[in-house]
Amino acid sequence: MNQIDNNKKNEQIVYLNGQFIPMTQSKIATQDRGFLFGDGVYEVIPVYNRHLFSFKEHLQRLKNSLHAVSIPNPLTEKEWLNLLNQLIKKHPWQEQYIYLQVTRGIQMQRDHLPADGLTPTIYAYTNPLKPISQETLEKGIRVITLEDIRWLRCDIKAITLLPNVMMKLAAKSQNADDAILISKKGFVTEGTASNAFIVKKGTIFTPPNSTKLLPGITRLLIERIAKNHNIPLVEQNITEQALTDADEIWLSSSTKEALPVTSLNGKPVGTGKPGMVWHKIKTYYQAQKQAFIEEYTD
Repeated sequence: MNQIDNNKKNEQIVYLNGQFIPMTQSKIATQDRGFLFGDGVYEVIPVYNRHLFSFKEHLQRLKNSLHAVSIPNPLTEKEWLNLLNQLIKKHPWQEQYIYLQVTRGIQMQRDHLPADGLTPTIYAYTNPLKPISQETLEKGIRVITLEDIRWLRCDIKAITLLPNVMMKLAAKSQNADDAILISKKGFVTEGTASNAFIVKKGTIFTPPNSTKLLPGITRLLIERIAKNHNIPLVEQNITEQALTDADEIWLSSSTKEALPVTSLNGKPVGTGKPGMVWHKIKTYYQAQKQAFIEEYTD
Protein backbone atom coordinates (compact mmCIF):
# COMPACT_ATOMS: atom_id res chain seq x y z
CA MET A 1 0.00 0.00 0.00
CA ASN A 2 1.58 3.29 -1.07
CA GLN A 3 1.55 6.66 0.68
CA ILE A 4 -1.51 7.87 -1.21
CA ASP A 5 -3.44 4.70 -0.31
CA ASN A 6 -2.56 5.22 3.33
CA ASN A 7 -4.37 8.52 3.18
CA LYS A 8 -7.75 6.78 3.11
CA LYS A 9 -9.87 9.90 3.05
CA ASN A 10 -7.60 11.61 0.52
CA GLU A 11 -7.11 14.35 3.07
CA GLN A 12 -4.50 16.92 2.13
CA ILE A 13 -1.19 16.48 3.88
CA VAL A 14 1.02 19.42 4.80
CA TYR A 15 4.58 19.70 5.97
CA LEU A 16 5.09 21.70 9.16
CA ASN A 17 8.40 21.86 11.01
CA GLY A 18 9.62 18.35 10.30
CA GLN A 19 6.27 16.54 10.19
CA PHE A 20 3.82 15.51 7.49
CA ILE A 21 0.34 15.87 9.00
CA PRO A 22 -3.27 16.29 7.79
CA MET A 23 -4.02 19.91 6.90
CA THR A 24 -6.94 19.97 9.35
CA GLN A 25 -4.55 19.15 12.18
CA SER A 26 -1.86 21.70 11.32
CA LYS A 27 -1.50 24.58 13.78
CA ILE A 28 0.71 27.66 13.79
CA ALA A 29 1.88 29.13 17.10
CA THR A 30 0.24 32.47 17.86
CA GLN A 31 3.66 33.93 18.73
CA ASP A 32 5.11 33.01 15.36
CA ARG A 33 6.54 36.18 13.83
CA GLY A 34 4.94 35.27 10.52
CA PHE A 35 1.53 35.49 12.21
CA LEU A 36 2.29 38.64 14.23
CA PHE A 37 4.40 40.63 11.76
CA GLY A 38 4.16 38.90 8.38
CA ASP A 39 7.86 38.26 8.98
CA GLY A 40 8.55 35.63 6.35
CA VAL A 41 8.90 34.73 2.68
CA TYR A 42 7.32 32.20 0.34
CA GLU A 43 7.55 30.43 -3.00
CA VAL A 44 5.04 28.83 -5.39
CA ILE A 45 6.35 26.00 -7.58
CA PRO A 46 4.39 24.25 -10.35
CA VAL A 47 4.56 20.45 -10.63
CA TYR A 48 4.08 18.66 -13.96
CA ASN A 49 3.91 14.88 -14.23
CA ARG A 50 4.71 14.78 -10.48
CA HIS A 51 8.03 16.62 -10.96
CA LEU A 52 9.04 20.11 -9.84
CA PHE A 53 9.25 22.57 -12.74
CA SER A 54 12.15 25.08 -12.76
CA PHE A 55 13.05 23.94 -9.25
CA LYS A 56 16.57 25.42 -9.22
CA GLU A 57 15.30 28.84 -10.26
CA HIS A 58 12.55 28.80 -7.63
CA LEU A 59 14.96 27.63 -4.93
CA GLN A 60 17.44 30.35 -5.84
CA ARG A 61 14.71 32.99 -5.55
CA LEU A 62 13.75 31.57 -2.15
CA LYS A 63 17.38 31.80 -1.06
CA ASN A 64 17.54 35.39 -2.32
CA SER A 65 14.40 36.35 -0.38
CA LEU A 66 15.65 34.69 2.81
CA HIS A 67 19.02 36.42 2.50
CA ALA A 68 17.39 39.81 1.88
CA VAL A 69 15.39 39.63 5.14
CA SER A 70 18.19 37.94 7.16
CA ILE A 71 16.37 34.67 7.82
CA PRO A 72 18.80 31.73 7.72
CA ASN A 73 18.00 29.14 5.06
CA PRO A 74 16.85 26.21 7.23
CA LEU A 75 17.51 23.43 4.68
CA THR A 76 20.06 22.39 2.09
CA GLU A 77 19.06 22.06 -1.57
CA LYS A 78 18.95 18.27 -1.18
CA GLU A 79 16.72 18.57 1.90
CA TRP A 80 14.35 20.97 0.16
CA LEU A 81 14.10 18.63 -2.81
CA ASN A 82 13.44 15.61 -0.61
CA LEU A 83 10.79 17.45 1.42
CA LEU A 84 8.89 18.69 -1.63
CA ASN A 85 9.08 15.37 -3.47
CA GLN A 86 7.66 13.59 -0.42
CA LEU A 87 4.82 16.10 -0.34
CA ILE A 88 4.09 15.49 -4.04
CA LYS A 89 4.01 11.71 -3.53
CA LYS A 90 1.46 11.99 -0.74
CA HIS A 91 -1.15 13.37 -3.16
CA PRO A 92 -2.76 11.83 -6.25
CA TRP A 93 -2.52 14.75 -8.70
CA GLN A 94 -0.23 14.58 -11.73
CA GLU A 95 -0.18 18.38 -11.99
CA GLN A 96 0.13 20.31 -8.72
CA TYR A 97 1.46 23.54 -7.33
CA ILE A 98 3.38 23.75 -4.09
CA TYR A 99 3.17 26.66 -1.70
CA LEU A 100 6.06 26.83 0.75
CA GLN A 101 6.63 29.43 3.42
CA VAL A 102 9.48 30.19 5.80
CA THR A 103 8.97 32.59 8.70
CA ARG A 104 11.54 33.84 11.18
CA GLY A 105 10.03 31.62 13.84
CA ILE A 106 8.47 31.83 17.31
CA GLN A 107 9.38 34.65 19.68
CA MET A 108 7.48 34.61 22.98
CA GLN A 109 8.01 38.31 23.71
CA ARG A 110 6.47 40.37 20.91
CA ASP A 111 9.10 42.77 19.67
CA HIS A 112 9.74 44.35 16.28
CA LEU A 113 13.41 43.50 16.76
CA PRO A 114 13.90 39.75 16.22
CA ALA A 115 15.62 37.84 18.99
CA ASP A 116 18.88 36.07 18.16
CA GLY A 117 18.88 32.37 17.38
CA LEU A 118 15.23 31.89 16.40
CA THR A 119 14.35 28.64 14.61
CA PRO A 120 12.59 29.34 11.28
CA THR A 121 9.11 27.89 10.79
CA ILE A 122 8.73 25.83 7.60
CA TYR A 123 5.28 25.22 6.15
CA ALA A 124 4.41 23.66 2.78
CA TYR A 125 1.32 22.24 1.08
CA THR A 126 0.20 21.32 -2.41
CA ASN A 127 -2.99 21.72 -4.46
CA PRO A 128 -4.06 20.42 -7.85
CA LEU A 129 -2.91 22.65 -10.69
CA LYS A 130 -5.84 23.12 -13.01
CA PRO A 131 -5.31 24.34 -16.58
CA ILE A 132 -6.56 27.77 -17.58
CA SER A 133 -9.95 27.43 -19.25
CA GLN A 134 -10.09 27.52 -23.03
CA GLU A 135 -12.62 30.36 -22.79
CA THR A 136 -10.13 32.50 -20.87
CA LEU A 137 -7.36 31.76 -23.37
CA GLU A 138 -9.65 32.66 -26.28
CA LYS A 139 -11.22 35.77 -24.75
CA GLY A 140 -8.41 37.05 -22.52
CA ILE A 141 -8.87 38.86 -19.23
CA ARG A 142 -10.06 42.32 -18.15
CA VAL A 143 -7.58 44.51 -16.30
CA ILE A 144 -7.57 47.99 -14.78
CA THR A 145 -4.65 50.20 -13.78
CA LEU A 146 -4.10 51.17 -10.15
CA GLU A 147 -1.46 53.14 -8.28
CA ASP A 148 1.19 50.83 -6.88
CA ILE A 149 0.77 51.29 -3.11
CA ARG A 150 3.17 48.51 -2.04
CA TRP A 151 6.47 48.80 -0.18
CA LEU A 152 9.85 49.46 -1.79
CA ARG A 153 11.25 45.90 -1.79
CA CYS A 154 8.87 44.05 -4.09
CA ASP A 155 11.81 41.94 -5.31
CA ILE A 156 11.46 40.02 -2.03
CA LYS A 157 8.72 37.37 -2.19
CA ALA A 158 7.38 38.37 1.23
CA ILE A 159 4.23 37.00 2.86
CA THR A 160 3.05 40.54 3.70
CA LEU A 161 0.55 40.87 0.84
CA LEU A 162 -2.20 43.11 2.25
CA PRO A 163 -1.72 45.82 -0.44
CA ASN A 164 -2.02 43.13 -3.14
CA VAL A 165 -5.25 41.90 -1.54
CA MET A 166 -6.61 45.44 -1.44
CA MET A 167 -5.83 45.98 -5.12
CA LYS A 168 -7.36 42.63 -6.09
CA LEU A 169 -10.54 43.72 -4.30
CA ALA A 170 -10.43 47.08 -6.08
CA ALA A 171 -10.18 45.30 -9.45
CA LYS A 172 -13.09 43.02 -8.57
CA SER A 173 -15.22 46.02 -7.57
CA GLN A 174 -14.70 47.39 -11.09
CA ASN A 175 -15.64 44.07 -12.73
CA ALA A 176 -12.04 43.37 -13.70
CA ASP A 177 -9.99 40.21 -13.32
CA ASP A 178 -6.82 41.90 -12.17
CA ALA A 179 -4.89 45.16 -12.03
CA ILE A 180 -1.64 46.41 -13.53
CA LEU A 181 0.19 48.63 -11.08
CA ILE A 182 1.60 52.04 -11.93
CA SER A 183 4.37 53.65 -9.87
CA LYS A 184 4.23 57.26 -8.69
CA LYS A 185 6.64 58.09 -11.51
CA GLY A 186 4.13 56.77 -14.05
CA PHE A 187 5.80 53.48 -14.96
CA VAL A 188 4.31 49.98 -15.08
CA THR A 189 5.67 47.74 -12.31
CA GLU A 190 3.69 44.46 -12.46
CA GLY A 191 0.30 42.87 -11.77
CA THR A 192 -1.04 42.15 -8.30
CA ALA A 193 0.50 38.66 -8.46
CA SER A 194 2.21 38.57 -11.85
CA ASN A 195 4.75 40.16 -14.16
CA ALA A 196 3.63 42.40 -17.00
CA PHE A 197 4.50 42.45 -20.70
CA ILE A 198 3.39 44.57 -23.63
CA VAL A 199 3.89 44.08 -27.36
CA LYS A 200 4.32 46.95 -29.81
CA LYS A 201 4.99 46.36 -33.52
CA GLY A 202 6.11 42.80 -32.89
CA THR A 203 8.56 43.58 -30.07
CA ILE A 204 7.95 42.41 -26.50
CA PHE A 205 8.67 44.88 -23.70
CA THR A 206 8.82 44.15 -19.97
CA PRO A 207 10.05 46.29 -17.06
CA PRO A 208 13.63 45.54 -15.99
CA ASN A 209 14.24 43.71 -12.73
CA SER A 210 14.49 46.10 -9.80
CA THR A 211 13.35 46.43 -6.21
CA LYS A 212 9.95 47.52 -7.57
CA LEU A 213 8.94 44.09 -8.92
CA LEU A 214 9.42 40.38 -8.37
CA PRO A 215 11.91 38.59 -10.64
CA GLY A 216 9.38 36.11 -12.02
CA ILE A 217 10.40 32.60 -13.00
CA THR A 218 7.80 32.43 -15.79
CA ARG A 219 9.00 35.86 -16.92
CA LEU A 220 12.51 34.41 -17.13
CA LEU A 221 11.28 31.43 -19.16
CA ILE A 222 9.44 33.73 -21.57
CA GLU A 223 12.61 35.77 -22.06
CA ARG A 224 14.57 32.59 -22.83
CA ILE A 225 11.91 31.41 -25.28
CA ALA A 226 11.90 34.77 -27.06
CA LYS A 227 15.70 34.69 -27.36
CA ASN A 228 15.74 31.09 -28.64
CA HIS A 229 13.13 31.84 -31.29
CA ASN A 230 14.42 35.26 -32.39
CA ILE A 231 11.43 37.16 -31.07
CA PRO A 232 12.64 40.64 -30.10
CA LEU A 233 12.30 41.34 -26.37
CA VAL A 234 13.47 44.48 -24.59
CA GLU A 235 13.69 45.16 -20.85
CA GLN A 236 12.83 48.82 -20.33
CA ASN A 237 10.54 51.04 -18.33
CA ILE A 238 6.99 51.10 -19.71
CA THR A 239 4.99 54.29 -19.32
CA GLU A 240 1.27 54.24 -18.64
CA GLN A 241 0.75 55.77 -22.08
CA ALA A 242 2.77 52.96 -23.71
CA LEU A 243 0.61 50.47 -21.85
CA THR A 244 -2.54 52.15 -23.17
CA ASP A 245 -1.17 52.18 -26.74
CA ALA A 246 0.10 48.55 -26.68
CA ASP A 247 -0.89 46.07 -29.38
CA GLU A 248 -0.85 43.27 -26.78
CA ILE A 249 -0.62 43.03 -23.00
CA TRP A 250 0.12 39.88 -20.98
CA LEU A 251 0.41 38.91 -17.33
CA SER A 252 2.60 35.96 -16.32
CA SER A 253 2.96 33.79 -13.22
CA SER A 254 3.99 30.25 -12.28
CA THR A 255 0.41 28.95 -12.01
CA LYS A 256 -1.19 31.03 -14.79
CA GLU A 257 1.75 30.91 -17.26
CA ALA A 258 1.05 33.83 -19.65
CA LEU A 259 -2.44 35.30 -19.81
CA PRO A 260 -3.52 37.69 -22.58
CA VAL A 261 -5.13 40.95 -21.48
CA THR A 262 -7.79 42.02 -23.96
CA SER A 263 -9.42 44.85 -22.01
CA LEU A 264 -7.64 47.68 -20.18
CA ASN A 265 -9.70 50.15 -18.16
CA GLY A 266 -12.80 49.15 -20.11
CA LYS A 267 -11.23 49.62 -23.55
CA PRO A 268 -10.02 46.89 -25.94
CA VAL A 269 -6.31 46.11 -26.13
CA GLY A 270 -5.25 46.01 -29.79
CA THR A 271 -7.92 44.06 -31.66
CA GLY A 272 -9.61 43.07 -28.43
CA LYS A 273 -8.43 39.48 -28.88
CA PRO A 274 -5.25 37.63 -27.83
CA GLY A 275 -2.46 38.72 -30.17
CA MET A 276 -0.20 36.83 -32.55
CA VAL A 277 2.98 37.24 -30.48
CA TRP A 278 1.22 35.86 -27.41
CA HIS A 279 0.06 32.87 -29.48
CA LYS A 280 3.66 32.21 -30.54
CA ILE A 281 5.00 32.41 -26.99
CA LYS A 282 2.16 30.20 -25.73
CA THR A 283 2.93 27.56 -28.37
CA TYR A 284 6.65 27.51 -27.54
CA TYR A 285 5.97 27.52 -23.80
CA GLN A 286 3.61 24.55 -24.07
CA ALA A 287 6.17 22.68 -26.19
CA GLN A 288 8.83 23.26 -23.54
CA LYS A 289 6.47 22.09 -20.82
CA GLN A 290 5.52 19.00 -22.81
CA ALA A 291 9.18 18.15 -23.30
CA PHE A 292 9.66 18.38 -19.54
CA ILE A 293 6.66 16.09 -18.93
CA GLU A 294 7.88 13.52 -21.48
CA GLU A 295 11.33 13.53 -19.86
CA TYR A 296 9.73 12.00 -16.76
CA THR A 297 7.24 9.71 -18.49
CA ASP A 298 7.95 6.00 -18.07
